[in-house]
Amino acid sequence: MFIGEFIALGVALSWTATALFAEVASKRMGSLPLNTLRMTMSLALLAVTLWLLLGVPWPRYADGDTWLWLALSGVVGYVIGDYCLMQGYIYIGSRFGQLFMTLSAPTAAITGRLLLGEEMGWLAIIGMVVTLGGISMSILSGKKENETHSTAGKGEGLSIFGFQLSISAKGVFFASMAGICQGFGLVLSKMGLQHYREALDAAGLSTATAPPDALLHIPLQFSIPFAATMIRASIGLVGFFALLVIFNRDWRTKLSHAATDRKAMWCLLGATVFGPFVGVSASLLATLYTSTGIAQTLFALTPVLIIAPAAWFFHQRVTVREVIGAIVSVAGVCLFFV
Repeated sequence: MFIGEFIALGVALSWTATALFAEVASKRMGSLPLNTLRMTMSLALLAVTLWLLLGVPWPRYADGDTWLWLALSGVVGYVIGDYCLMQGYIYIGSRFGQLFMTLSAPTAAITGRLLLGEEMGWLAIIGMVVTLGGISMSILSGKKENETHSTAGKGEGLSIFGFQLSISAKGVFFASMAGICQGFGLVLSKMGLQHYREALDAAGLSTATAPPDALLHIPLQFSIPFAATMIRASIGLVGFFALLVIFNRDWRTKLSHAATDRKAMWCLLGATVFGPFVGVSASLLATLYTSTGIAQTLFALTPVLIIAPAAWFFHQRVTVREVIGAIVSVAGVCLFFV
């Protein structure tokens, strides 16, 4: 009973762990070395997974259109989105960083409406307003309150409609871009997956049966998301490595220092395993046992679940306003799946 719901809750916990691990790693090694190494680890794990599911360690059957749309998704979601997310972790931490990831739902709704013609009802519009309201409640405070509780490097004097920004303005920018890019990248991924299924149909393959060379006899439909993720991660690795070389003349030294930082590497491994590997596979499994709406709603609990461990591990001060804002923001996301 409630197997899917428990698995979906486990996904939210897994993504919470990912954010905590990534915050530590990003602050120790920087966002570009972190993402370059993370994409490398992800590709290794995905190659093993595809070898078991498809019989080859690469996305078999993917055609040119599939690669095109998933590559675009990789650029938007991974290269731009994950870079901004890790930069956001550096400036404002994983707790606020995950809060801004709730922007992915309204972004996906708007982009899906523009590119795929998907309907967007009144609940979705209300959800956008509620989500933005929750984020605003968490990051804005009255001027007097901000003067009492402010610390160096927070709002940087930025005032919005008479309220003071209580966290780093740079962090708000990067985290907002991360949430927007994740939502946009999700829609591009959906377009790529549609082309992938069309390619499978053209090859005369049934997604309900296992590929002939697969080591594990699991229906082909379960390998599609992993194959898509590998295409996106491949583009992500190329993009992050290119940025690392362009913006850092001593990129070899940066990678070497990052790879020899044992604490950072263990955190990087945790972020990789709990994120693109365990998180993705468990999220797929959850949708088999419960509705997509219920699963997505439980997935969105991460900004709330991360509050307590972030406060505990990083000794962060958490206000009642911030907790209520996170809950309101998640409630707004839930409206998209009602």
